[in-house]
Amino acid sequence: MGIHSIRFKMTFLLVTIVASLVVLLLVINVAFAEKFYISGKSKTMHNTYDKVNEIIAKYDSGEINKTTMMTELDSYVSANAMQALVVDSDWTTVYVSNMSGDNRLLQRLMLSILLGGAGKAEENSEETEELNPKDYRVDFNKFGQETVDILSTTSNYTIQKVYDKAVDDSFMELWGSLDNGDSVIIRLPIQSIKDNIEISNTLIRYVGISVMFIGLVAVFIFSAYITKPIKELSKIAERMSELDFDAKYTGKDKGEVGLLGNSMNDMSSKLEKNISKLKSANLELKRDIDKKEQIEQMRTDFLSNVSHELKTPIALIQGYAEGLKDGIADDVESRNYYIDVIIDEAAKMNTMVKRLLTLNQLEFGDDEPIMERFDIAELVRSVVNANEIRANQKNLKIITENADNTLYAWGDEIKVEEVITNYISNAINHCKGDNLIKVTIENKDDANIRVKVFNTGDAIPDEDIDRIWEKFYKVDKARTREYGGNGIGLSIVKAIMTSMGKEAGVRNLDNGVEFWFDLDCDVK
Repeated sequence: MGIHSIRFKMTFLLVTIVASLVVLLLVINVAFAEKFYISGKSKTMHNTYDKVNEIIAKYDSGEINKTTMMTELDSYVSANAMQALVVDSDWTTVYVSNMSGDNRLLQRLMLSILLGGAGKAEENSEETEELNPKDYRVDFNKFGQETVDILSTTSNYTIQKVYDKAVDDSFMELWGSLDNGDSVIIRLPIQSIKDNIEISNTLIRYVGISVMFIGLVAVFIFSAYITKPIKELSKIAERMSELDFDAKYTGKDKGEVGLLGNSMNDMSSKLEKNISKLKSANLELKRDIDKKEQIEQMRTDFLSNVSHELKTPIALIQGYAEGLKDGIADDVESRNYYIDVIIDEAAKMNTMVKRLLTLNQLEFGDDEPIMERFDIAELVRSVVNANEIRANQKNLKIITENADNTLYAWGDEIKVEEVITNYISNAINHCKGDNLIKVTIENKDDANIRVKVFNTGDAIPDEDIDRIWEKFYKVDKARTREYGGNGIGLSIVKAIMTSMGKEAGVRNLDNGVEFWFDLDCDVK
């Protein structure tokens, strides 16, 4: 069984998991079991003090007699495996639990009041309502006791952990005074928790070793069942690699191994049938190589175009920034001009990068359209209204046709809005002559709605009209630079319409250019 075999890996994995779990359980048990127990018992002592206080108060008020008081206290204290003693101001016993004697508890109470109070006074020279018990300890050694750990303290009582040499056991003690002035001590043995922890750790070790042993035997037996068919498949694959297609998997396994064997049989049959078609495959391979070369050329052109588009704004930003640094702009107006140019060029680069990211997501299918029913007329009106101010600044007039009534279409509303915005923005940038832009909505046929955006001005040259959808392609590069264009907008339009499975196009008219796109209409 080599170290790279499945059997070894399964065995090693099992041993590692079981050993890690055993170690983790032992660490948790040792580190937290006693703390968890002490925390829980502290809460129980708080509750016991409240209960004793309540019952003694009833006894003092005459609500219950002494027998009832003793019975109720015995019931509650014994139920929590505790010892309790209550004495009045004359040190006369008011109550002592059945499972303890007066003398030992009374000694512990007096010792705690005497030395515990001294310890508090020493550590807290200024009187405060709340004490922090975690940082001081009281030395009881000279009285025959071990060092006491104060767990918590209130204005009425203190809870502490102590090892009592007299009885050779560890205890949790609550001592203090009740509301009526009586002194109280409540005691709970905790030495047993350490024994329980040790027993628990021993049990965990034995269980872990047993599980590991049983697991090793199980892995050794069942791994052979798993590896045998895999070895068979390996031999079949080796024969197939030598073009021996008569090799077949004959196992009866219905699981993943059986599925793999059947798949290899199918692959063998298909390879045998398709071996005669290698010439056709070679032809297809040649086409793929040509396509790869085209893609590589497109990538090269893309990098060249991006570099070209970024070169001018970077040069401008660098030049104007150096001018500012050299102090060419002495007055505020000149400095503001330089800064405005830098901001404008940076904004153009930012817009181009964002558009490239959008186009990249669309072309690689990372931004799938969300098809929904929406009012295309309302969307057209919204985009037109948003561009009114920009059109008015250039003395252009935008009109709409058939956009007043509700007309539902299917598509990704957000992406369709981007298409309309690109068309109208393009129209505003290129509008001439009559300075008119017209947006029309019409039913192309029973299943399609066509949206058209027309602007007066120069026609697109015939040699350019099929290329305007390409990235970075510009008909008039000088004029495109004026309004910050970068030849990406129409590429985004084409990618959006392709992602929705619809058409988009352009045509020259007598007095201008018309862009259009189609959407599925809402057939009722």
